[in-house]
Amino acid sequence: MLLARADGIPQRFYSMSSQIRAERKRYYGILEKTQKGSLDITKWLNWFLSCLQNALDSSNSELEKVIYKHKFWNKNSSKLQNKRQELLLTKLLDGFDGTLTSSKWAKIAKCSADTALRDIQDLMSKGILKKSEGGGRSTSYEINEL
Repeated sequence: MLLARADGIPQRFYSMSSQIRAERKRYYGILEKTQKGSLDITKWLNWFLSCLQNALDSSNSELEKVIYKHKFWNKNSSKLQNKRQELLLTKLLDGFDGTLTSSKWAKIAKCSADTALRDIQDLMSKGILKKSEGGGRSTSYEINEL
């Protein structure tokens, strides 16, 4: 905790506690070895610095996602026709599990398959969505990169 506070800045843009929780097994392992061994804490310091780097990398990754979403909505929010489109685009931006097909769109948005297809085609015509690679019988869609 003292090492984390050593920079003298009251706010953090990364979370050591989250990273330690993610690396819990390694944390307890290195802590036990350090406590039971000699007074040499070099291995623990190496682990700590590695953990700090991982926390910073994780924070940077999250920040990139937030910036991407911000740019996406700034560019596209005025182009949407309805709340269904906003709902499904939000799900895609947040990391939709699997592939988005028109039938999944209809199920999630609680609308007909025809309405779902019209929503998708509208977003494709505006360059917001595109067909995913592969295609075939069940065409899937993804966000067209900025």
